[in-house]
Amino acid sequence: MPNSLQHYPGRRFGITVLLSILAFSAVCRSQTQDWPQFRGPGGDGRSGSLRLPVRWSETQNVRWKTAIHDRGHSSPVVLGGQIWLTTASADGRRMYALSLDAASGRIRQDRLVFENPEPQFCHPMNSYASPTPVIEPGRVYVHFGRYGTACLDTATARTLWERRDLLCDHWRGPGSSPILYGNLLILTFDGYDVQYLAALDKKTGRTVWKTDRSTDFGQEDGDLRKAFSTPVVIETGGRTQLISCGSHEAMAYDPLTGRELWKVNYQPGFTSTARPLFDRQLLYLFSGFGRSELLAVRPGGTGNVTASHVAWRSGQSIPQKPSAVLVNGMLLMVHDSGMASCIEASTGRTLWQERIGGQFSASALEAAGHVYFFDHEGTATVIAADKTFRRLAVNRLNEGCMASPAVSGKALILRTASFLYRLHE
Repeated sequence: MPNSLQHYPGRRFGITVLLSILAFSAVCRSQTQDWPQFRGPGGDGRSGSLRLPVRWSETQNVRWKTAIHDRGHSSPVVLGGQIWLTTASADGRRMYALSLDAASGRIRQDRLVFENPEPQFCHPMNSYASPTPVIEPGRVYVHFGRYGTACLDTATARTLWERRDLLCDHWRGPGSSPILYGNLLILTFDGYDVQYLAALDKKTGRTVWKTDRSTDFGQEDGDLRKAFSTPVVIETGGRTQLISCGSHEAMAYDPLTGRELWKVNYQPGFTSTARPLFDRQLLYLFSGFGRSELLAVRPGGTGNVTASHVAWRSGQSIPQKPSAVLVNGMLLMVHDSGMASCIEASTGRTLWQERIGGQFSASALEAAGHVYFFDHEGTATVIAADKTFRRLAVNRLNEGCMASPAVSGKALILRTASFLYRLHE
């Protein structure tokens, strides 16, 4: 073959192109099959799958349904045919990591990771297992906020390292999910008492950096200092930035060092929960509770850039907990109380609003031009990602969702109060 290629460069070029196409196809298949972190491969709630089901019920398009013991709001993550999620006893004394076979729903591992003799209070709307794990080949990182972080071997569920010394008073329970960046596992602790981010060496669990929030809360009630958002890492202007939403302010950090780069205020918003979105020009930040607002921010500058870098703000039915999706220049979202909206991303202009009913905590999902909203009672509304409102389907299961959905190939992986479902046609 090498001699033939020397005499026929066209064939060599053709084989190179073929190998490139095959490699690209493999990457595309992997991205479609896997859901390695909260809100998927891009952290934005979007899937490349073209065949997710639009309609289902307890008797339609359910490939399997597996009971999950105890209680948790963490989303499932998927990699290499494995599904991982966390759960905890209702009193917070026992915390588990579960692995299921993605094809059959069979539980492969059910590992007690941490025990807590005196857990703090957790609000009924939250759980002791709300942070979503993050997974990579051979390792899954499970996080329970102040109660501990552990790196597990995905083949055996054996603990490779753990940390139980990163503390804060969550006051209402943990919520922020970990992310991976290079060799770092980045954690967020926005508590009643202290607010900081920490980056651990993902191989050893050793602290690489730890940065306190620079927000001046004064004498304000600690309940207004909490936040539950999960950060994103973006590339813009030749600079890598870790974007993290806390109470009152969002900050950008150097992800390698934890140095603060800039920040923007959204007071009087607090308890930010939604994950930020980025379209290569503007960042979209959600303030959380209080006077909830959505800010479009040009990422860059130094210090407090609120006066110079905020492109627009909107306060019309902005969700407090559910994250939005950004599709073709549109922000599509649902408020906690069931008002769905579509906002033009470049201007902040509301294109439509429609009440779909229900109470919502789970984040939106988009695939193939369809947007999925999952409520607390078991109703899922599917709409078109369009500048006009079009309801495509309304589906019902026996229980509702606090956890955000995941995707595996052509299937929805959906966690309800007591079960994990694989839904596909």
